[in-house]
Amino acid sequence: MANSTHHKTDNNTQTWGVLGSYEYNFETASGPKSLKELFDGRSQLILYHFMYGPDWKEGCPSCSYWGDNFDGIDAHLAHRDITLAFVSSAPLDIIQAYRDRMGWQFEWVSAAGSDFNRDMQVSFTQAEVDAGNAEYNYAPRGFPSTEAPGITVWQREGDKIYHTYGTFGRGLDMLNGAYHLMDIAPKGRDEGNLPWPMAWLRRRDQYDDKACR
Repeated sequence: MANSTHHKTDNNTQTWGVLGSYEYNFETASGPKSLKELFDGRSQLILYHFMYGPDWKEGCPSCSYWGDNFDGIDAHLAHRDITLAFVSSAPLDIIQAYRDRMGWQFEWVSAAGSDFNRDMQVSFTQAEVDAGNAEYNYAPRGFPSTEAPGITVWQREGDKIYHTYGTFGRGLDMLNGAYHLMDIAPKGRDEGNLPWPMAWLRRRDQYDDKACR
């Protein structure tokens, strides 16, 4: 089940959770940055939490599917006062090498050494994974990996930063354009007979092209 958070009062004004005084720090291609600096001068920030652990050899294939769908849209979002960035727990040099391999251009930063992904409940200890009680998607439902996907949305008003929205699990499907195209095709996603819904998915450069014909 997918959940999201976007609180509103009865008069339809948003009630947002304000970030505390703790400063999150990130490694970026242009040097260390705070969360405030990730806004890049805009007032709104969307972060995709890409599953890529510190010791992983490759980025998550499912998150790579979302990466393919998001690449290139940051220019459009910027003209609506929105900055889009990806964030992972892997070191920056590992992230950059994988981004180059995939041919992506979007901003992708490292939260290595920061509690950010853990505080957003998308990074877990191995003990939490083994115990099945990792807090993910707003419940201690467990998760099979030390990294999980999600999107968090942020608003900046002066020096104050508000966490305004978050979605995880299959709640991310609504943000994937390729899935929506499949949904209007006669066969839809055609995942009914697979061991699990995304068993067909590969990284873009790892498909057996003959199987697509």
